[in-house]
Amino acid sequence: MSIAEINGARINYELSGDEDSPLIVFSNSLGTNLNVWDGQVAALGGFRVLRYDTRGHGQSAVTAGDYTIEMLGRDVLALLDFLDIDRAAFCGLSLGGFIGQWLGAHAPQRFSKLVLANTAAKLGTAQSWNQRIEEVKSGGTAAIADGVLSRWFTEPFRKTHPDRVAWIKEMLLSTPADGYASSCAAVRDMDLRADAERITVPTLIIAGSADPVACVADAEFLREHIDGALMTLLPAAHLSSVEARDAFNQTLLAFLS
Repeated sequence: MSIAEINGARINYELSGDEDSPLIVFSNSLGTNLNVWDGQVAALGGFRVLRYDTRGHGQSAVTAGDYTIEMLGRDVLALLDFLDIDRAAFCGLSLGGFIGQWLGAHAPQRFSKLVLANTAAKLGTAQSWNQRIEEVKSGGTAAIADGVLSRWFTEPFRKTHPDRVAWIKEMLLSTPADGYASSCAAVRDMDLRADAERITVPTLIIAGSADPVACVADAEFLREHIDGALMTLLPAAHLSSVEARDAFNQTLLAFLS
């Protein structure tokens, strides 16, 4: 475990690979941690990989108060500065994709390419996020786990890959309730629709054909509003990097190359 003291928080990160290789940053989804990218790291032997636990997740600090997408984006920039990294590719899933949109709009000079997976410019309503926050504050992430997993994976995948589903469920259950709730507030208050047209970094959007969270229409909005963006549709629900791992990796490698 490596720790960076940045922006008033302890951020846990892992940096691996040859320092002369091209670098990619991975940003996890809401309720997971840096290990959600295990299946990608194994496939990216020719890359240097930086992955980290988003504030409030994994081994990173749970700081008080509601988070914002800007705060989480500035954590990424501060981590790059801490490690003396000038420029990198970026791949974010769900919450990580929200962060990626903010970075692409506000710090394009720091990123060579963006991969925005299973994400949206605006997601849900204030009422739905406030309800989620109250459920988690009352009963922890265990109170929402089964419902969340039913949206993260298709039913056939849950039946045929119970080990992978259990692995992800353990990440969700181990996510601190306060960190999860504070991150939900960031998504609740997020509206990146105007930012999409500001993104000039070469961008790939990955969507899940059966994603009920960030649906295909959300991905199409990003494709239409980010100049030159490419889009790939994978046979998966919300965690396409896990459910459609091989196809996700092939798509990612083709874009990065």
